[in-house]
Amino acid sequence: MTIGHGKVEPKSAAAAGPVDVHVGNRIRLRRTLLGLSQEKLGEALGLTFQQVQKYERGANRVGASRLYDLARVLDVPIGFFFDDMQDGMQKPPAPPAPAFATGFAETQATFGGPPPKAAASVPPRLFDLPVDEAALFSRRETVDLVRSYYRIPDQSVRKRMLDLIRTLGAPDDKAA
Repeated sequence: MTIGHGKVEPKSAAAAGPVDVHVGNRIRLRRTLLGLSQEKLGEALGLTFQQVQKYERGANRVGASRLYDLARVLDVPIGFFFDDMQDGMQKPPAPPAPAFATGFAETQATFGGPPPKAAASVPPRLFDLPVDEAALFSRRETVDLVRSYYRIPDQSVRKRMLDLIRTLGAPDDKAA
């Protein structure tokens, strides 16, 4: 973040990050599955709906005691908020590797010497979804669709409905 005369202030350690966004999406998912409004959840927690909104967007971090209260009100174990989290978000970033080079090699690196070795690529997990796609699961329309689908008593009818929906949707380029 640039302030004033080109000075750069580091991002606050308390600023929300990808884990906070994931936890917020899980709060929203559970709230919508229970049919609660942000206002009703806020009332149950002694918060305003704006604060619930900030938690759900990941704009504010959820403290340990608040997470405990959320788990109690939403009737889920605390681990629910971290389920399906991508591996990259679970671990803090590795500290920078110490520079063991000395002398000319050290100077060479300063002037753009040999490029650093690329990190080993990790194959994507089957159920890892981009953030925008993962957010689909917290939309009311998605929740209504899933609820309606599972209200169909006959399993063979459910399967035919799923096949119908797949044929009506745009082809998935990733599946090809």
